[in-house]
Formats: sequence, C-alpha cells, structure tokens
Amino acid sequence: MESPFLKVNKTKASGGGTKKVCLPLAKIKSMSSSERSSVISAKRSAGAKGNYKRSSKSNVTGTESNGLKDWVKQDWRQVANPSLKCGEKSPGEKKSIAKCWEGFERVPGTVKGSKGSCKKSPVDKKGDVRRTIGKGKNFNKAKSTGKGAAAGGGMTQKGVNEYKRKNPGSKLKTAVTKDPKKIKPGSKEARRRKAFCARSKKWKSKRGLAARRRWNC
Repeated sequence: MESPFLKVNKTKASGGGTKKVCLPLAKIKSMSSSERSSVISAKRSAGAKGNYKRSSKSNVTGTESNGLKDWVKQDWRQVANPSLKCGEKSPGEKKSIAKCWEGFERVPGTVKGSKGSCKKSPVDKKGDVRRTIGKGKNFNKAKSTGKGAAAGGGMTQKGVNEYKRKNPGSKLKTAVTKDPKKIKPGSKEARRRKAFCARSKKWKSKRGLAARRRWNC
C-alpha cells in the first residue's frame, strides 16, 4: 500500500504477471487435457509470483512459424478457454484499473499503474494535505532506520479509513508489518507482503526505503 498508485482489481490475482496462456487453436486442439492442464498450471504459478513467463519446462513444441506475418495470422486462443481469443476477457470479468492514491496525480503520457505514472501533489483535488504530524495525521513519518511499524512510512489506519469513506468500495489496507517468521506461509498476509516486496524492489527514495522496511522486505 506504500505504492503511489492503488490497484483496484476485482479478480483475485497476486503478483504482477498475467495468468492467461495462449497458443494457436490448431495446437490446442491437438493437446490432451493433461497437457493443457500442465501448461495452464505453469502459467498461473508464474503469474502468482509476478513473472510474465512460465517455466521453460512447460514449453510446447509444434508452434513454430515462418516469420512474423505467419505468426500473426495464426488463430491464437486461450488454452483454458479456446472460445476466447488471446487477450479477450470472459463475460463478467472485470478490468483492472490503476488509480493514483489520494494526494497523488497522474503524470501525463504515462501508462496506468506503471512506475513513475503517479507523482505527489502538494495538495489534492479535495484540498486535503498529506499530514504526518499532529492530531489529524493520515500518514506515518518515514524514518531512516527500523523495521516493521518502527520504520514509519505508509498510511495510518485513520488515513486508510478516511480514504475508504471518500472512495466507497476501496479495498485499501495498511501494511503487513509482522515479522515474516510469524506470518503463516501461503496466507493472505504472506501473499500481500510478497507481492508488495516484488513490485517495490527498485524504490530508492527515503519514503520508498522506509516502506520496504515497514513490510520487512
């Protein structure tokens, strides 16, 4: 949650990689159900870890093409649901929307949710200021040392509650500051921490480094 943009996604997905895998329709039809399941599982496993490529062990043979033009002409479909073209969303599947946090604004010409797509605003559109001290503070002051809650940075619980009141339906939560050894492997907290640490690897600002220490990255 220390990221300057808030990802609102109604389809449960952790990590940064896509979980869909596509192959030419002719190839999909020639595959057994176990072969399809193997490829799908490998892709979902990679996506959950924030990777865009599945393991090379799950590579499929017989999908070669004679150049780019031939490759484009092939009827690429989703292995999990061949009735859908590659990239096509199934009925009812909700789109992932990346919004800048309150107190941040979009940088013109950038891609939503990408690094550097949001910048801090001195004052947000509603006239609220990011407060790190005083009675109405909604953010913790970033510190140069300390881990977990002692690192500072990130929104306070009061700040999160305030954000939710102004943005009904938001799933925003405070950071997972527990000692990693005390977090149950595979739990929701473990997945949130893993996803945050993966996407914040290159954060080098004082607040970014404090955020990573806050999450015990």
